[in-house]
Amino acid sequence: MSGEFDFITTTDRPALLGISTVAIHESVQSALTQMGYKVHTTQNHGEFLHRFNQVPYQLVVLEETFSESTLEMNESLIAVQGMLMSQRRHAVMVLVGNSFSTFNPIQAFQYGMHAVLNPNEMFLTQQLLEKAVADHDVFIHTFRDAIRRLA
Repeated sequence: MSGEFDFITTTDRPALLGISTVAIHESVQSALTQMGYKVHTTQNHGEFLHRFNQVPYQLVVLEETFSESTLEMNESLIAVQGMLMSQRRHAVMVLVGNSFSTFNPIQAFQYGMHAVLNPNEMFLTQQLLEKAVADHDVFIHTFRDAIRRLA
């Protein structure tokens, strides 16, 4: 119940987790807390989508087998992929799963994510998430600069 009334201030850096595997969840949550994020966790697809639509999360980490689903049947992933870019541009989207090679740009593009991570490299979680955020920041800065010059 306390999670329902968790207020986000303008100085908070909200992050949303859709992760079912305990070891991955603990690794990611610990890394994000050390990075200064306010972490919200979800237990199922409905809760994930409800929270995602309520708060402009800066970072979203989703597991391919979240809520006992497969990659092809992951309702949260399918919903995020179908959203307009204006709904998800504010967030760095990271997908974690055994079927990925860490930071493979083709796999990330295939699933509409900014980065993909393999759980075998979770010992580097904080560094990997920092790199994903930094890569996104460089891209979005360049994108906004180009838009500003065209206006």
